[in-house]
Amino acid sequence: MPLPRHAPIWTASGTTAEVLQLFMIKFAQFLKKRGKTKPRPSVPQGERYYVVGDIHGRCDLFDQLILAIEKDDERAADAQSTVVLLGDLVDRGPESARVIETARQWGKRRKVRYIAGNHEEMFLESFEDKEMLRHFLKHGGKETVLSYGIKKRRYNELTMKELQRELHDLVPAKHRKFLEAMEDIVIAGDYVFVHAGINPKHSIEDQKRSDLRWIRDRFLKHREPFSHVVVHGHTIFENLEHTPYRIGIDTGAFRTGNLTALVLEGDQRRIIQARERDGSITVEHDEFA
Repeated sequence: MPLPRHAPIWTASGTTAEVLQLFMIKFAQFLKKRGKTKPRPSVPQGERYYVVGDIHGRCDLFDQLILAIEKDDERAADAQSTVVLLGDLVDRGPESARVIETARQWGKRRKVRYIAGNHEEMFLESFEDKEMLRHFLKHGGKETVLSYGIKKRRYNELTMKELQRELHDLVPAKHRKFLEAMEDIVIAGDYVFVHAGINPKHSIEDQKRSDLRWIRDRFLKHREPFSHVVVHGHTIFENLEHTPYRIGIDTGAFRTGNLTALVLEGDQRRIIQARERDGSITVEHDEFA
């Protein structure tokens, strides 16, 4: 029986040709899409950032990290380098007073930007708010007060009201002024540096100070992109916490003996860590994806 006059005739060669044509179209679409892959986040060209996580009174680790950062900066390519401290310099560890003074002096020798953490906030409010002082002491503030030279016996004898008065004499005015001048947020290219995180419901420009210093779960559980990659401290991770949208660099210095600096240059990332092991401190350098 003859085929209808206008019926398509499928031959082996014709079928192969159409499949090949379809494949080529799909492959071209794939290449086009691949070519639009979003570039890696970067800091401005010609700049290098050393972002340091929560120190919490561990000036021994801080001392070694400072030396390592300065040595790294000397050896690296010419660039305008900036150190950013992500806050929580004080509390929990034994040398908060010395951390504050060391950070102050470092800023006189090079460009350092200081971000305030929730522990700096509690410390400052403790000078006038007795209930905040009580809260502060329960969350590592006792170690901060003792680091200013008051004897434990004297500390234990004082009432809360008496201790608050004593604080004004113990803590140098220049330390309070230094803490009061700290920033809440620093932006560098595709990155934003804050202490705790950001509120996912608001733009970078509309963040509340309380969120920048205290936020936790709402920020950490967020799985959608932010306008910037957020580099933060506040929440301790044994290793760096890394997602496409945020990098957590609080490695628990007071608890683990590990203080971390994230190095950002162009679209490259590295880490420098001061680690205490068996009573000695070593410095480690590593690449970071």
